[in-house]
Amino acid sequence: MSKGPVLVLGARSDIGLAVAHAFAAKGHPIQLALRNASTFEANRMDMVIRYNVAVSIHEFDVLAIDKHAAFIDTLPALPAVAVCAIGLMGDQIENERDMSAASLVMRSNYEGPATILGLLGNRFDEYGEGTIVGISSVAGERGRATNYVYGSAKAGFTAFLSGLRNRLAKRGVHVVTVLPGFVLTRMTKEMALPERLTAQPAEVADAIVRAVAKKTDVIYVRPIWGLIMRIIKAIPERSFKGMKI
Repeated sequence: MSKGPVLVLGARSDIGLAVAHAFAAKGHPIQLALRNASTFEANRMDMVIRYNVAVSIHEFDVLAIDKHAAFIDTLPALPAVAVCAIGLMGDQIENERDMSAASLVMRSNYEGPATILGLLGNRFDEYGEGTIVGISSVAGERGRATNYVYGSAKAGFTAFLSGLRNRLAKRGVHVVTVLPGFVLTRMTKEMALPERLTAQPAEVADAIVRAVAKKTDVIYVRPIWGLIMRIIKAIPERSFKGMKI
């Protein structure tokens, strides 16, 4: 893997920060994109000192779609790898009752990430190389009553990444879809997660680094999730609609 710059969208998230550290440890310059970027200076300096690589911070709001193109133009260099670690789970009950809350979840998980990665895909297409990594979710593989608003947005994002990969495959651009399953982060800290199925942010980051190097298309961070989702997707709809999962 060449030591080109790595752009991390959503660098403040636990997974995003872990991804930045993982690539910096491999010698890559890092571009950290996040909201309220001025408050992230300590993290930037930590990476500079720890890994002896260039690290820059960039203000980025995934919902400000009209500013996405200009954001790319402000980067010190077109990244070799762009990783989108942006997501918002929200609360399913609130999403059912408050359509503005549901819209925020949908836009944060699909519309915003798809738009910025689509623009980066266009730039990579022109350049003739580059790698895009989108962190989606197993929740998007089948709608469940307990999180279908979040899941539907992730389903759209997964489909977008698949189509983008298909479009750019012959243009020297690689697209990776990441399906982490449960990850122990601030977003899930109140959930009772099964240990065998739950990854750490650093585990997700290491899986992404390997996928980029090996040009893997789709990864389950813990392979058991592939089996679980095959079983869930195979359940007939007549039976599935009465289940509580």
